[in-house]
Amino acid sequence: MRITIAVTLGLLPFFSLAAKSITDNKFQRHHAKFISGSGPLKLDDALYEKLTATPRDYTLAVLLTALEARFGCQLCRDFQPEWDVVGKSWIKGDKKGNTRLLLGTLDFADGKGTFQKLMLQTAPILMLFPPTTGPKAKADAQAIRYDFTMGSQSAEQVHDWIIRHLPAGPKPPVYRPLNYVRLITITTAVLGLVSFVSVASPYIIPIVQNRNLWAAMSLITILLFTSGHMFNHIRKVPYVAGNGKGGISYFAGGFSNQFGLETQIVAAMYGTLSFATIALALKVPRMVDPRKQQIAVFVWGAVIFGMYSFLLSVFRIKNGGYPFHLPPF
Repeated sequence: MRITIAVTLGLLPFFSLAAKSITDNKFQRHHAKFISGSGPLKLDDALYEKLTATPRDYTLAVLLTALEARFGCQLCRDFQPEWDVVGKSWIKGDKKGNTRLLLGTLDFADGKGTFQKLMLQTAPILMLFPPTTGPKAKADAQAIRYDFTMGSQSAEQVHDWIIRHLPAGPKPPVYRPLNYVRLITITTAVLGLVSFVSVASPYIIPIVQNRNLWAAMSLITILLFTSGHMFNHIRKVPYVAGNGKGGISYFAGGFSNQFGLETQIVAAMYGTLSFATIALALKVPRMVDPRKQQIAVFVWGAVIFGMYSFLLSVFRIKNGGYPFHLPPF
């Protein structure tokens, strides 16, 4: 009896070394397949069971997904390219397997048994299996699940989540492949824009440098915003309203209300006053004929007088207590 116990105790170190050798061989074998591929390992039910079985001295990240169109998982198809970026980044940055991490993908078409065993009703689901043996083993060997409640995640977000659950040490960064289609598109667009500008510049530059054009644009912008255009967009005001007598009210009483048509009328009044003032200041003095100049002064003066009278009448509608008015309105 004592001899049997002594023999058993003597063989225990060899059994532990054999178990360690088995787990090491399992990691090395599948890590070689991982780095020889173009992304995460493609799993099925059998390989999933084999890689998640204990003892396990490595970390395993598995994406359970449903990529076929008949399953209708748009989130799965949106996230798959990002997951492939994570896998390719790990292959490129950890060829020696120093982080002891494997990444795999289990599609529903290849792993119906696993989905049924885990009683999964949704996809995608990312699960991280920590090591159960070795110096980096976790006390709680339960799989950690990643939350996709916020929709599709980027490769950087998933990468950060994975490295938070790995032991301290250097980790490979995310390497995004160069998007040649986008690069060619941007280059073509830039070259086309430069070519267009170089050809059309003799015609465009005089227009851009035209002071009258910029003055007109500035005046239109000023009239647009001083007349209450943004107020209409913010408050969603009606265009017109009834006056209670079968007619239409073009102006809303009070300073906190206005109609859409009211804004256009006020802008037209301001525009007419501005144009008349500019004509009196710039155009009339340049007229050579004194008689025509005199007529122009009276005409534009009458326009300003009448429009300002109308403006005061509108202001009295907005503010019923305003005491001043100017004939004829």
